[in-house]
Amino acid sequence: MAGRKLPVGIQDFGKIRNDGFAYVDKTAYVWRLAHEGVPCFLSRPRRFGKSLLVSTMEAYFEGRRDLFEGLELGRLEGDGEGSWVKRPVFHFDFTGQDYKTEDLVDGLSDQLARWERTFGSSGSVTLGGRFEDIVVAARERSGHRAVVLVDEYDKPLLDVIDDAKLLERNRGILKGFYSVLKKADKHLRLVFITGVTKFSKVSIFSDLNQLRDISLSEDYAGVCGITEAELEGTLHPEIEALGARRGMDVRGTLDALRARYDGYCFHPDGPGEGAERIGRCVYNPYSLLMSLKERRLGSWWFETGTPTFLVRRIHDSGLDPRRLTDGTIYATESRLSDYRGDDPDPVPLMFQAGYLTICSAEEPTGEYALAVPNSEVEQGLLSFLLPAWAPGYSEARGTDVLSLRRCVDRGDTDGMRDILAALFAGIPYTRSDDPFENYFQAVLWLTFTLLGFYVSCEVHQAHGRVDVVVEAASHVFVMELKRDGTAAEALSQIGERGYAAPFAADCRQVHLIGASFDSDTRLLAEWEER
Repeated sequence: MAGRKLPVGIQDFGKIRNDGFAYVDKTAYVWRLAHEGVPCFLSRPRRFGKSLLVSTMEAYFEGRRDLFEGLELGRLEGDGEGSWVKRPVFHFDFTGQDYKTEDLVDGLSDQLARWERTFGSSGSVTLGGRFEDIVVAARERSGHRAVVLVDEYDKPLLDVIDDAKLLERNRGILKGFYSVLKKADKHLRLVFITGVTKFSKVSIFSDLNQLRDISLSEDYAGVCGITEAELEGTLHPEIEALGARRGMDVRGTLDALRARYDGYCFHPDGPGEGAERIGRCVYNPYSLLMSLKERRLGSWWFETGTPTFLVRRIHDSGLDPRRLTDGTIYATESRLSDYRGDDPDPVPLMFQAGYLTICSAEEPTGEYALAVPNSEVEQGLLSFLLPAWAPGYSEARGTDVLSLRRCVDRGDTDGMRDILAALFAGIPYTRSDDPFENYFQAVLWLTFTLLGFYVSCEVHQAHGRVDVVVEAASHVFVMELKRDGTAAEALSQIGERGYAAPFAADCRQVHLIGASFDSDTRLLAEWEER
């Protein structure tokens, strides 16, 4: 059993079932969606199983009963009258094209031409007219209402989000095309649309006012991703194999997997605490399966790419990166559900793209506290953000975080000074509304957190607030920063206010560091240790 094939990157339900891949049974959700019959939209991050869900729905509506033997949907569908009806299915898959170089109209036209060869061409000129005629013809020929499945509808928009002219063109094309779905409603059994973002503010779905958004529905919180129960129930042999490789028991392996890949919450009431939290959260399926397949804990999701425009938008918005992990980013459900390409606020996009998730809910106000879901996302995101905050970051010059880690582990404060000075030297500008010290604190927090050290800023104590505290296995660094002052003044403040007192009985070596920055040159001017 430990040698089973895992469906990493496989999005075809038929291939998974026919070729003997392990499968986490999500078919009960498909049956529910099919029998509710309401046009739906689902937003989930990339590599989260949306395409496989759409493929599963396609197989069901095509009446492929053999694929569902032994699965929950097979039991629910049964053998009654009206079961396993074969319907016309129109599956639009936008995942396989690069819309920076390929034309959206050509792609849609080619798809319609294939269906016209099956159902006949009416001579309509517009894309919408051609599609409507195909839907009507399909019902007349089959005697059944058709199903429309749209996978990653927003890829033609996200691909060109930095090109305002092309973005507006693709938006107009999609708006006109999707308007057909309402006009042809009486000929349709179900419409199901997936994507990463919901561009509701730009009127793409304005004509589809019957579309139900199930992205934050409790009933569908686990429709994509893998729950803890599904992991233990379906993938237990692979968990044991990973544990054996790492010298850990099953419980220790589950704890490691949970910390690295779990934590995504798509239910508005928040994830809860303890066992309740585990039950409401889901794992990133791509990263989890890759980890089990390769038997190591890697950063798999980020190897598939992070859009540079998102990193730039986070930086330009003034969002303090320290807030990504402390649960102090708040948003309402309406804010999380809507996204506009010209909106400078990065939070809705970060939530919909999987960089933030719900960590708690405020009942009276209806607000959700957001944070990164797990250590994989935290480390990956910070590694992309650090060069934006500190352009002096350079692996070639030895000013990278890997070199800094070695200095911290050795307690080499001179080496730390040299690397941090090089990082700070690359900072060209800080906004007038962003205090100079705060920006440098953010860079320090990004850097040391990325290294995996415990770092805190503005630590409240009895006689004041410590600027930065970094804790490593054998060393603790208490740091005070001064703008246009002296390192000696910073060290004196540490001593006078007893900032190191909490570590007096600590077995680790405690380093007291005073540093000063020159606001004109924006450089690390002085650094002294005691």
